Amino acid sequence: MTDASHSPDSPAPERPTAIHLNAADNVAVALQPLAAGTQAQGVTLAADIPLGHKFAVAAIAAGQPVVKYGQIMAAATAAIAPGEHVHSHNAAMSDSHSDRAAQTGQHREPPLRRSFMGYARDSGRVGTRNFIGIMASVNCSSTVCHAIARAAERELLPRFPGIDGFAPIVHDQGCGMAGSGEGFDTLVRVLKGYRDHPNFGGVLIVGLGCEVNQLTLYKRDDWTRERFGVFNIQEVGGSGSAVRRALELLEPICEAANRDRRSEQPVSGLVLGMQCGGSDGFSGITANPALGVASDLLVAAGGTSILSETPEIFGAEHLLIARSDPATAEKIRGMIDWWCDYAERNGASLDNNPSPGNKRGGLTTILEKSLGAVAKAGQAPVAGAFAYAERITTPGLVYMDSPGYDPVSATGQVAAGANLIAFTTGRGSCFGAKPAPSIKLASNGELFRRMPEDMDINCGVVVDEGVSLEEMGQRIYDLLLDTASGRKSRSEEFGYGDHEFVPWKIGATL
Repeated sequence: MTDASHSPDSPAPERPTAIHLNAADNVAVALQPLAAGTQAQGVTLAADIPLGHKFAVAAIAAGQPVVKYGQIMAAATAAIAPGEHVHSHNAAMSDSHSDRAAQTGQHREPPLRRSFMGYARDSGRVGTRNFIGIMASVNCSSTVCHAIARAAERELLPRFPGIDGFAPIVHDQGCGMAGSGEGFDTLVRVLKGYRDHPNFGGVLIVGLGCEVNQLTLYKRDDWTRERFGVFNIQEVGGSGSAVRRALELLEPICEAANRDRRSEQPVSGLVLGMQCGGSDGFSGITANPALGVASDLLVAAGGTSILSETPEIFGAEHLLIARSDPATAEKIRGMIDWWCDYAERNGASLDNNPSPGNKRGGLTTILEKSLGAVAKAGQAPVAGAFAYAERITTPGLVYMDSPGYDPVSATGQVAAGANLIAFTTGRGSCFGAKPAPSIKLASNGELFRRMPEDMDINCGVVVDEGVSLEEMGQRIYDLLLDTASGRKSRSEEFGYGDHEFVPWKIGATL
């Protein structure tokens, strides 16, 4: 953004070299690569500081907290002098973390724009796309489902231009597992969520025939035959015959879905799944809080936003609990306790979560990553907490339990009802989530310029050009509504989404 007071003959305003995020912080973040000896935030740098990394602005004794965002993000493992690089060589997971939030949830005024062009479904829900789902009940029918989708794209799609395409929903489960219990129930819940998803104008479910996950679980009495079909490969003559049979069943499904048209719908019909992956030191400064503003706008307009990835809110859960009613707060605490116990039982640590790419981008501990990740939730009250892939029934900002692994988490959000995904990244994650369109938010300008084919919006202008988080959030909100109305995201243009359906696998493989 150009400063209106800056004349062509005057020197360009000096770009800041670092940012001190909170008065309580004892670290600052480099906004560009900084060389040793540089003066920044009142200290002389003792070492080169990479882009997005931290340096001390005050002395930190060994064992004392490292503070960022006004919250504890690590403990110093050695004495750190002002100007020193602060990272995994001298800071590590703290035995304690902050437990007080600055404020409870806050409502904002509704935005002016409160409608989009979507597909009104008989269920009362609203779709942002009009796909036909080709769903596998078991891994054994996955290859056939891909073959059906390819054949349908070739033979049927040209005849039915009102359809967005055929989405193969395939996975590696459905047999070799117990036919009851948490793992089986989770798979069935996910598949039923996709079967009923408003972004599908029709669905065909294909089984093998002898699997644990039988097709009888997925038949619906209230679906007309023209919108829904099921069959087993073993009952139609084999794989090639299955493709031919599928095309016959898809004919009336396509005719029905092709009649669907977009119409003006209230924002209350939108359910946004929020994800972050390949995070860096800027994610919690630009993209995530800007998405938080957009989420607040969506909620104020009557929509729903879903925050997930429980291992990636560890250490920042108090910020959500402070904005929750007692029942919701208790559910979130229970989820954190489950994950801590799960990690311990499996010989893991939640602090293993920051990936090598996260650390190269400047993130040191899961506490730091979590503090940045929860910024996606904005400031709205937390209206409810839900199990993985549980149908979201409460409007507003809600929490859904999930692993931090992006495909598994997003799969659960879509099954829960998300008809739109917003995915922030600092390192350059590539992702799609058919049938829900996914937009990618770059946390820094370097990434946006390096991967323009995958990034939809550059949040790096918050630090590069001084664009406010409020304005950036408004831009994201408008892009969300434009995308919900039919604008294709970068991931859709490339064709992502056919291989990113990954239900959470819980329990033994037998």
